Amino acid sequence: MSSTFSGDETAPFFGFLGAASALVFSCMGAAYGTAKSGVGVASMGVMRPELVMKSIVPVVMAGVLGIYGLIIAVIISTGINPKAKPYFLFDGYAHLSSGLACGLAGLAAGMAIGIVGDAGVRANAQQPKLFVGMILILIFAEALALYGLIVGIILSSRAGQSRAD
Repeated sequence: MSSTFSGDETAPFFGFLGAASALVFSCMGAAYGTAKSGVGVASMGVMRPELVMKSIVPVVMAGVLGIYGLIIAVIISTGINPKAKPYFLFDGYAHLSSGLACGLAGLAAGMAIGIVGDAGVRANAQQPKLFVGMILILIFAEALALYGLIVGIILSSRAGQSRAD
């Protein structure tokens, strides 16, 4: 029985699990943030329909979280090609940790954006001076996911460095 595979047989499992984790957890955060903020926008739109378009900001910010997960998932999945280059457990673990870092940071950011977006747009309907404060809080919540994206890129770039070529 001959095999052209070089590296560890189970390593791609961890790499693909990392790609899936990045996308799934980031999209869960995006979905939660969008849904929670959307409920606030709908509730606020009954009282002040002229502010609906201004209050869409949290929904858009939550949607960006899914893009972060997509970026990392593409980076990871293009780095897994055991037929062209040996793929070892170190590489699989690097990709797994990359996906988890980005995905879980996106999930946390989505929860924060959803809660702040819901309360913020409702409060903005009653007191328009709160808009800038709400946007600043949303930016800091979005930054959490950006940190996960940056760490995910750094960890993903470590894959392939386990052996000297």
